Amino acid sequence: MYIETPLVESRALSERLGKSVWMKIEAMQPTGSFKARGIGHACAVYKERGARRFVSSSGGNAGLAVAYAGRKLGVPVLVVVPETTSERAKHLIGMEDAEVVVHGKSWDEANRFALASCTSADAFLHPFDDPLLWEGHATMIDEVARAGLEPDAVVLSVGGGGLLCGVAEGLRRNGWEDVPIVAVETEGADSYARSLAADERLELPAITSIATSLGARSVCAEALALAKRRPVASIVVSDRQAVAGCFELLTEHRIVVEPACGASVAALDALAHAQEAELRDARNILLIVCGGVGTSVDQLNRWRAATDPNTETA
Repeated sequence: MYIETPLVESRALSERLGKSVWMKIEAMQPTGSFKARGIGHACAVYKERGARRFVSSSGGNAGLAVAYAGRKLGVPVLVVVPETTSERAKHLIGMEDAEVVVHGKSWDEANRFALASCTSADAFLHPFDDPLLWEGHATMIDEVARAGLEPDAVVLSVGGGGLLCGVAEGLRRNGWEDVPIVAVETEGADSYARSLAADERLELPAITSIATSLGARSVCAEALALAKRRPVASIVVSDRQAVAGCFELLTEHRIVVEPACGASVAALDALAHAQEAELRDARNILLIVCGGVGTSVDQLNRWRAATDPNTETA
């Protein structure tokens, strides 16, 4: 369902930070994001348990990953997407032979419709809140360990918390429970940062960031619980910084990613000023380049013009 992705040192980022920055390039997965790991694993397990159809409620990376896994496993797929889903996303999901149904003005409405559409023969694939997903996502850390790199810190983006939980599981099973995770969000999609500050799960009234892949109004309960068991630091960046992070990956490494991924690149500068000594002193930084299929160079140029009009287009 997924491939072993490259682990590459970024000389540009390393030189700028004065640290070794290693990129786990999940943008090279067949579906363009890390979601292929956890969702592929979950789909395989659900098929073994007798599922005759997979149902998803995501018009983004998760929906595409379910569609891809269903095609590879020979299981029909229904993906319910909200009206805001781009034509490109619907096209990509359809190319994987999935049935695409448009319902509602938000993911919440699409999700309710998807759940109501499930029968006893179906398996519902949640975009981020499922232990099977976390088990699958953890394999990226297994690959880092096999490559011989022991990171001093892991930097990743947080939407609903699936990637965070998966990386935490990967660190745990490789004996790296003390390695801090830096959880990055954009302003207007920062439900995790707000929940950590309040010490309880909070729900955002709305998502106002352009980083829609980080647009979970509330993170899964496990994401908040694991912050009590292991070191987790939270960083929030602006949309402008996230888009700038996308262009840095494009310029230096020829990789196109969503702002949800560019946010983690933008957060690297904050490590030098982190309150936690283990982050300031970290020498080997593992950056999860989580990817994303919801953008293009043209879209990045439009976002940059909207968030930082004084810059030139690529």
